Amino acid sequence: MSIPYLAQPDQQQKLEWLDGGTFAVLLDSAATDGQLTVGRFDVSKGEAPPFHMHTREDEIFLLIKGTALLWVGDEERELSEGGIVFLPRNIPHGYRITSDTADLLMIATPGGIEGMFRQAGRDLSTPRPPGFEIGKEALGAAADAYGQVVVGPPR
Repeated sequence: MSIPYLAQPDQQQKLEWLDGGTFAVLLDSAATDGQLTVGRFDVSKGEAPPFHMHTREDEIFLLIKGTALLWVGDEERELSEGGIVFLPRNIPHGYRITSDTADLLMIATPGGIEGMFRQAGRDLSTPRPPGFEIGKEALGAAADAYGQVVVGPPR
């Protein structure tokens, strides 16, 4: 049964993510009875995940601030501030941030993808281990565990 859920900013988990960016878990599958995950990325120029696809969820992301290049299949598009993208599961995609910084809101349905970010990332409320990085092996293992398929390197 779904129930209302409220989390103030200081109650939202923040994770260190790719290229020194952060991912805030705004709503996870536990809070939404598995219906969706909502997260927010704060990233810098050049941040780019591997070209990948989701096998379990559809993804929506809104570029609140900044600009990016987006690849969906073989197609390349520019995404400007305020642009929104719907990415159905099993469609390969990726992006690269082209502005100095970017703020992206991600919604995935059903929920659960936050587990991948938690597995590979680092909770910012804990001390940073010396030399911490999200390497290809850690990212690949987390992706495999949560139904993500890495199709190729970042573009």
